Amino acid sequence: MKSLIKLKSLSVLFIFLFSMACTRKTIPPNIILVMTDDQGYGDISAHGSPDVLTPNMDKLKSQGISLEDFQVSPTCAPTRSAIMTGRHPFKNAITHTILERERMALGIRTLPEILKRGGYISGIFGKWHLGDEPEYQPDSRGFSEVFIHGAGGIGQAYAGSCADVPDNRYFDPIIKHNGTFVKTLGYCTNIFFTQALSWIKTKANEDKPFFAYISLNAPHGPFIAPDKYKAKFIKQGYPKKAQGFYGMIENVDDNLGLLMEKLSAWNLADNTILIFMSDNGKTGGGNNTVHGPTYNAGMKGMKGSVHEGGTRVPFFIRWPNNFAAGEKVVALLNHYDILPTLAEIAGIDISDIPDMDGQSFLPYLKDRTYKADDRYRFIHGGRWPLNPKNANNQEGSERWMGTLENSNPNNSIYKNCAVRNERYRFVNNKELYDVITDPGQKQDIAAQHPEIVLEMSKIYDQWWRNVRPFMVNENVPLANEKPFWMEYEKQKELGGIKKWIRPSLD
Repeated sequence: MKSLIKLKSLSVLFIFLFSMACTRKTIPPNIILVMTDDQGYGDISAHGSPDVLTPNMDKLKSQGISLEDFQVSPTCAPTRSAIMTGRHPFKNAITHTILERERMALGIRTLPEILKRGGYISGIFGKWHLGDEPEYQPDSRGFSEVFIHGAGGIGQAYAGSCADVPDNRYFDPIIKHNGTFVKTLGYCTNIFFTQALSWIKTKANEDKPFFAYISLNAPHGPFIAPDKYKAKFIKQGYPKKAQGFYGMIENVDDNLGLLMEKLSAWNLADNTILIFMSDNGKTGGGNNTVHGPTYNAGMKGMKGSVHEGGTRVPFFIRWPNNFAAGEKVVALLNHYDILPTLAEIAGIDISDIPDMDGQSFLPYLKDRTYKADDRYRFIHGGRWPLNPKNANNQEGSERWMGTLENSNPNNSIYKNCAVRNERYRFVNNKELYDVITDPGQKQDIAAQHPEIVLEMSKIYDQWWRNVRPFMVNENVPLANEKPFWMEYEKQKELGGIKKWIRPSLD
């Protein structure tokens, strides 16, 4: 009898352990998205850079799949919004990086909110840049762990609400951590990775997937890097801005290496999707190197441009034992395709999400022979002048001021715009380039192909009519208050700014 009871107990225990094992196996993968700020496609060793050494970016590319024609927006906030929503930035009301036009419209489901449906917990570390007012902040948009600076860069401040803590610096910056400002110690990029890794470490033994968004402000200007990373560029005679720009990239690379090392040490690598990308094309900080004109992988245009060099960026994605290592996808893919891709991987239904522009590129990652129907991608630099009616007497607004006429978005419809499909890039409603045979866009072939020009012009006009009603920030007056300034000063008065305690990663 005792043997029978013991046998039954063992059977129950076996069933329980087996069910637990099955449960663990069905947990969707963790997701880590590392995004740099203003790093061009060519600013990686594996992409031919004569300037920087990026062994860890190169390693990640070799261990995963490289999306070779991955397109984003010409500037940062628009790209970041597309990643968060799966929609074109203009559908998120983001047509600028400042002037209240960087605020991502409320009521849109975000990536962390959607991932929450699948049991994910989400954290952001670094740059948000989608609104500094409380209702626009990441803790109001689905993130449960928030460790960020304000505005579009550390220490930035503009007319209206877009502003970081006053006089903030790249070294020892003040960072907002879950609603409380802390005084950190060290270099900003190192701090963001350290905090992210500490949070990831706490999730290592939890039966719950996480999404870590490591959104960096490097290598964005003012091109400040630790001395050890600038030293070799100083020795080689690089201009001051380039010393900082390339030094920042090599610092990011070291931190990426640390991240990859810790994922392996904590047994997280195999069930973690690791993505590395940049938010737009290369900035001017890398100009006039000792090798001559800046290296941009042969592409035309840089940050802010709607040519290839302004919007084509590196994109590497690794998921061991699921995605083949060292492969390439040459299909045209976009920033707003990220959300539906991650949702599909996580097994989350998003059929109820309206106005989605993105499509999952998971089929490309599973099968390199896969080919979807060609589709048009629309690019616009935005950044038209400030409507004088919206200036609200704010200091600094005169720098961006326009007239009633030139501040009307419809008068900028064909300024700094482009349409892309797999083969052609149609620029400013007049220039046409075959990016397959002429990736450097050296020959305008519009005159030889009037039928293509007409077709792409019509489809662009149709797209503009569709997105124009979504631009709800265009008539918003500049805010009278800068939330980060006010909250920081209030905290100083009430209790002071506590020191950040550097977490151990051992």
